[in-house]
Amino acid sequence: MYITITPQKLGNNYSQSSADFVGYLEKENQGLEQHEMEHFFNQYGDEISAEEVVKEIDGNTAKLKKKEPKFYSITVSPSKYELRKLQNNSQDLKTYTRELMKDYVASFNREINGRPITIDDIKYYAKIEHQRTFKGTDFQIKENQPFATKILQLKTEIRNIKEGRAEGNIKRMGKEIAKLERQAPHQQNGKRIVQGMAKDGNQSHIHIIVSRKDASNTVSLSPGSKHKASEVEMHGKKVKRGFDRDAFFAKAEKTFDKTFGYKRNFAETYKAKKDFVKNPNLYFAALMKLPANEKALAFKMITKSGLPIVPSIPVSQAQIALRVFKRLRRGAEVAIKSSSIGI
Repeated sequence: MYITITPQKLGNNYSQSSADFVGYLEKENQGLEQHEMEHFFNQYGDEISAEEVVKEIDGNTAKLKKKEPKFYSITVSPSKYELRKLQNNSQDLKTYTRELMKDYVASFNREINGRPITIDDIKYYAKIEHQRTFKGTDFQIKENQPFATKILQLKTEIRNIKEGRAEGNIKRMGKEIAKLERQAPHQQNGKRIVQGMAKDGNQSHIHIIVSRKDASNTVSLSPGSKHKASEVEMHGKKVKRGFDRDAFFAKAEKTFDKTFGYKRNFAETYKAKKDFVKNPNLYFAALMKLPANEKALAFKMITKSGLPIVPSIPVSQAQIALRVFKRLRRGAEVAIKSSSIGI
């Protein structure tokens, strides 16, 4: 499970309207019949129009300044292992979203009118998507880049030769391009992975737009707040503030596991990822103590998706963890190869 919470920005400024973001989320519906489309939904409603989403989000920004986020984007990307547990991607992910947003609310250290906030106090809209494309930030694109650069140079040289601006052996250059295409380390269906290429496999994920203001348009609820459990004085009264992101991420996993009967492997837990960042030795020690089958699955997950890194890891810690990982991986390869787990 990979979850991000981000305020929507245009350059250095926060988006003043949700229209562009909502339009972006409508891209998968282009060219589809009505019954094939994925519509926006919220806690109680389905088939909500894009126009209504924009109207409701944009109309819920009372007293927010231009330099303050008007809404947040939550992206929830289940792993391929988690997606395999679903019976119906669209309906199951809708069910999960509605439970997840209860966890979101419960992670606020905030009261409204002297009571804890509830799911009815927030305004959100969500949409399921089933496609993903490779982006420039993906490691496959980055590691294929040296080959892409050489191929582009050769294609430019060929074009110059054809247009009479240079001389050279076009046939030889063509063979070199074909060789580079094959040598690129990351391939999909026999082709070099390039930016914009659709990713294979089940890519279902969730996009959620949640208003910065509560449903009454009077209280500001920011998941970006770093004050986990602080109290401030407002209008002569002490009020709890803050959002516990750690609690939210942990609850999100537990809710998924409970909802779908998913048995989560150590390597894909939020706690394990945090341990990897804070104490790599502890992380790998726990990894190596797992039963053989669980350990084999854990290492397959790690090698398929890269190291289980969360944002903002200090470089020195990441380097240490990488060296430890390489040493331990050699010893674990035997367990992986002998495992009968089919994944």
